[in-house]
Amino acid sequence: MSKLKTASVLAFERKINNSDGLMTCGMWENKQNSGSWKPVFINEKAVRGTISNRMKQKDAQDPLNLDKKIENPNLQTVDVAALPFDCNTLKIEFTVRILNDFHKPSACNDANYQNLLEEKTKTYSNRYNCKELSLRYAENLVNGRFFWRNRLSADKIEIKVTVYEDAQPKEFFVFDALKFDLNHFSENRSADHEKLAQIIQAGLTGKQTRFLKVEAFALIGNGQEVYPSEELVLDKKPGGKSKILYSLNKQAALHSQKIGNALRTVDTWYPKASDFGPIAVEPYGAVTNRGIALRQPSEKTDFYRLFDNWICKNTELTAEEQHFVVACLIRGGVYGESDKESNKSSENE
Repeated sequence: MSKLKTASVLAFERKINNSDGLMTCGMWENKQNSGSWKPVFINEKAVRGTISNRMKQKDAQDPLNLDKKIENPNLQTVDVAALPFDCNTLKIEFTVRILNDFHKPSACNDANYQNLLEEKTKTYSNRYNCKELSLRYAENLVNGRFFWRNRLSADKIEIKVTVYEDAQPKEFFVFDALKFDLNHFSENRSADHEKLAQIIQAGLTGKQTRFLKVEAFALIGNGQEVYPSEELVLDKKPGGKSKILYSLNKQAALHSQKIGNALRTVDTWYPKASDFGPIAVEPYGAVTNRGIALRQPSEKTDFYRLFDNWICKNTELTAEEQHFVVACLIRGGVYGESDKESNKSSENE
């Protein structure tokens, strides 16, 4: 029997699909009527900044050169977003669709490989039923991780998660987000936390999808600045804006990718987890804002090594390794291997 190789065409659809997050604002004591709250708008501001970047050694040592550079103003145009002075609370609203059949690839050109893959992942589902993953996905909904920088300046944060069935609200849960520690996942969970996790679990492992609406309120203060997503401008023009914020019809918003990154921040199974805490599920454990990869192929902890060992070599993975691999499948992506890559991999083993 020939050695099983990873399919050259192999892709998985994302199973936790969230929308963009719209920003509105109002007063904390009026949260029950937040449907009529006003949008948070993006405004443009021209500022005269000072030169504060690191200079070349020769310029920094020469007082005349330094004074000459400081005399030149750092003129820039930027986007800003802030609460009006008659509002003290930021609301972020988005929806989440939980899809099933995480074990089935959306594309695979090797029937034998696909059969073994589905057998392995079904065994995982029967043994663990995605319970641990669902608990962590639920916690990232209720701890307000998706607020990102906005969470740091909030005095209070309340999260309302509404579960819909046939386009109608069925039940809802309310959580105090600041009771959760972003650096650790809870061990003693409330009944509502457990129930929300079970709903997510049913979506991932059952026959019906689940639809959630999240309404999150952060008491920040009248007139305070808030932080939508920032756009990546690839064709930046000279004299153009130095910061462009994301908006939908001029209303401040968070990218769906930014919210999704927060929801899949469930990986604490990598070697240096005690130093860095939970990170978003990525094949190489990439943490872009720190410029590091925490799942190095040289340490044999990256997704591809674990995935190939599990499927192709029939190696038994630990429970934590299986949680990570399945979380990558739920994340979605293209995981195929070309013949060239396969031969190169064999030479390195």
